[in-house]
Amino acid sequence: MIDAFGAMPVSALIVEDNRDICENIAAYLEKYNYILDFAYDGISAMHLASTNSYDVIVLDLMLPRMDGLCFCQNLRTDASIQTPVLMLTARDTLEDKLKGFEVGADDYLVKPFALQELHARLQALCKRSNGSASAQLTVGDLSFNTATLQVHRAGRHLELSPACMKLLRRLMEKAPAVVYRHDLETLLWADEHPDGDALRSHMYKLRQAIDKPFKRALIHTVHRIGYRIAEDAP
Repeated sequence: MIDAFGAMPVSALIVEDNRDICENIAAYLEKYNYILDFAYDGISAMHLASTNSYDVIVLDLMLPRMDGLCFCQNLRTDASIQTPVLMLTARDTLEDKLKGFEVGADDYLVKPFALQELHARLQALCKRSNGSASAQLTVGDLSFNTATLQVHRAGRHLELSPACMKLLRRLMEKAPAVVYRHDLETLLWADEHPDGDALRSHMYKLRQAIDKPFKRALIHTVHRIGYRIAEDAP
């Protein structure tokens, strides 16, 4: 799936505790068909980075609960995750930059910054990484190319919302295991779960796209626990 600007979609984790900056980044990057997750502290960011596959991570240094340097170091050493990291910070000394590179950062952008430059740097990081390589998830006749974000079932192309795409990717990555409701809610909303059963609404939309047009359902509800995707019923 290529957007109107001719760029491949990019999945990015934005780790920044300033909500205004996050909103500005989201408003700009979503025009270029980015699929964005947000974390507002280091611990939540580590959970998201460990349980999802991103093309790139934008990382602020001054974070609550775990600062950016510790996050990046843990990402590289403890979790062995090599996703490209762009550090975004007000610290502009050479010493600060060198510390960032020492713990595994790939690029460095100093605040205040132009959103156009942020986008250009993210695109460059993605091109240098393995993000261009195809990664195919398959369950039965359902396939999800995580590089192009194209979803097909029985040869038919399926259009999904960004939220449904996140849910489907997690379910397929964990298939045929059960994914807990809390994990799916955290995937969509981090630590700020909405009131009511918003997850059920998203899962209904996902089922409408994945299962309704076909004879056999792949998405199964595990009562009071979560969901799984598999060819066999639970």
